[in-house]
Amino acid sequence: MFRTLAGSLVTVSLCGAGGCVVGPDYHPAPLPAPGAWISPLADGLTDQAAVASSWWASFNDVELDSLIQRASQSNLDLLVAQARLRQARAIRGGSAADFWPALTAEGSAARARQSQNQPFFGALPLPADFPFEYSVYQVGFDASWEIDLFGGKRRALEATTADWEGAIEARNDAMVSLLAEVARNYIELRGAQQRRDIARRDVELEQEALDLARARYQGGMATELDVTRSEALLVNMQAAIAPLETAERLSMYEIAVLLGLQPGALVAELSPSRALPSLPPAVPVGLPSDLLRRRPDVRQAERQLAAQTARIGVAKADWFPKISLTGDAGAESVSLGNWFDPASRFWSIGPGVQWNALDFGRVRAQVQAQTAVQEAALASYQKAALVSLQDAENALVTYAQEQNRHRALADAVAENQHSLDLADGLYQNGRVNYLDVLDARRSLYQSDDQVALSDQSLSLDLIALYKALGGGWETLPQASALATAAAP
Repeated sequence: MFRTLAGSLVTVSLCGAGGCVVGPDYHPAPLPAPGAWISPLADGLTDQAAVASSWWASFNDVELDSLIQRASQSNLDLLVAQARLRQARAIRGGSAADFWPALTAEGSAARARQSQNQPFFGALPLPADFPFEYSVYQVGFDASWEIDLFGGKRRALEATTADWEGAIEARNDAMVSLLAEVARNYIELRGAQQRRDIARRDVELEQEALDLARARYQGGMATELDVTRSEALLVNMQAAIAPLETAERLSMYEIAVLLGLQPGALVAELSPSRALPSLPPAVPVGLPSDLLRRRPDVRQAERQLAAQTARIGVAKADWFPKISLTGDAGAESVSLGNWFDPASRFWSIGPGVQWNALDFGRVRAQVQAQTAVQEAALASYQKAALVSLQDAENALVTYAQEQNRHRALADAVAENQHSLDLADGLYQNGRVNYLDVLDARRSLYQSDDQVALSDQSLSLDLIALYKALGGGWETLPQASALATAAAP
């Protein structure tokens, strides 16, 4: 304790003349990033610097653009983030106001009576008309101003400013998640519609095949087993439509809620079937170092680290005396008639010093606790950077592998179509049984569905990549204004 007291006295002597700011100064912690991506870039991806752009517009889908714009204005999670941003800004304004003197005004009127038998009055010869009962009228102003000699208030303002800036990034991060969620559900909606349409087309084709099998059976050219097998395949294909219609409807409900609407509000608008949006020909992803500067969650973690670093100074400021200038002035009288006379005035002014000189154990514990909070914020910042790199690498490799899978599935469709043509011809010549035709037809239907599912997966993987890159929030007017706003 004595070492702490001696150190505090030295700091007081050094800061007494011009003031100083205790606690560590914040410097952004360097985050090492690889010079290139580990995962190979898939077709259409380049390591050119990613520019701020409305990435969803690259899908060239007017409906998706409209949904994105509406969601950015009415999404409830986004409104929550905006309210928290306003809260952080107001708290920062309160910290800035602490630099100014505090002024309070008071006024009172009271009726009082003194005891005639108290020792003071009883020892004095008082006239018979002495006013033991009287009224008192008072009005005045009290002012106090704590001089920020050791920088505690400046550190508090630094911390709340970083909190406010972090709230901007939290709002931007909420925007990134919202954009990705709207786009993801829209792709799932169109993917379900596309797969449903393919299933309905295949059901019609299989119904024609069943009718042909029945005609051949009646003509003695096929067996009853051929008919029952064709019927079973048709029933299974019909059963596959219901889950796709369910997925379609669930996506509509989810999109509506993301827009802050009732679940069924967009059913009429989104029910007409449309094809999946086309993929953009080129997607600049930049370098890993660009990612760390662009991701709002990483930027938010960095601002949280800055805030917790400044709060170490706030805690350390309690080691030192607090010097205040206080004063009061007003008027007091027992009569309203002479309330404004010079004789009714009173005032006082003078400095005050408060120093909890014997409370260093508590202050030391608070400094140690805040230092631990700052160290945790540093670790969280470093983790946010690592997770952002992992997200991007995951998205890159997933998108690349899905492209390889899509090419293989497209080749499978061509091969299965050829197999079905061969099986039909051989069956017509009696060289294979009907089961071979059914197997070939089933394989073709399945590969058609797999290609459609892969089309959907490619779009979803690209959306995940856009989200991992942290893009999209820069181009919306609300986010841009918040991100570039000057401190109040």
